[in-house]
Amino acid sequence: MPDEPVLTERRDAVLLITLNRPDARNAVNTALAEGIASALDTLDADDDLSVGVLTGAGKGFSAGMDLKAFVTGERPWVGDRGFAGIVQRSARKPLIAAVEGFAMAGGLEIALACDLIVASREARLGIPEVKRSLVAAAGALRRLPQRVPLNVAMELALTGDPISAERGYEIGLVNRVTEPGGAVDAALELATAIARNGPLALDATKDVLYRQADWDEEAFWREQGTIVEPVLTSEDAREGAVAFSEKRDPVWKGR
Repeated sequence: MPDEPVLTERRDAVLLITLNRPDARNAVNTALAEGIASALDTLDADDDLSVGVLTGAGKGFSAGMDLKAFVTGERPWVGDRGFAGIVQRSARKPLIAAVEGFAMAGGLEIALACDLIVASREARLGIPEVKRSLVAAAGALRRLPQRVPLNVAMELALTGDPISAERGYEIGLVNRVTEPGGAVDAALELATAIARNGPLALDATKDVLYRQADWDEEAFWREQGTIVEPVLTSEDAREGAVAFSEKRDPVWKGR
């Protein structure tokens, strides 16, 4: 496998992004963080790409920050994207984490920065920072309570104990569970299903879903209208309706 810390591969409208430091458990150093940020820039800027899948090479997804690199002075933060080039500003387009083996500490926070999580049955997920008198400060304390009940998020954060992917599925943290070795294929299948849809509609839908947490009822309808109106009047919206009536697949133009 090439030596680049992050690999990218195009699968039609899907960009497969692979963390490629398997000998270091895909721990995050500066080079890996910059590689993730660059891959997300590519995903968002390329009109031929609709969805990303983020995974790890080797036996696991990621063990979090590379502490050996950290003590030598490396700081794996990239501009306004933050830690690992993703946790403060993720992709604008839909992004799916495909987890094998483990996603621990900052590794789980990378997965949480994705919109959906697909994990193999034997994968372990956790934020064990408190066991070392540290704090999971790369997004877990914000995103976990948004995805699971507060008391469940509290237990995960305060005990630091990992959970199985199946338990993650039960509490709503994981979208799909696969047999070991099947996470990437299942994530690509899910990504392909998403990529069939109109790109303008995908952007608007994701935007509304995330931003609505700050809106009251009145603001929801006002702000949603502002975001959705350009989609409803787009060429793609008309193409979707025409394709449906003609019983054919739509041809999206992103306008």
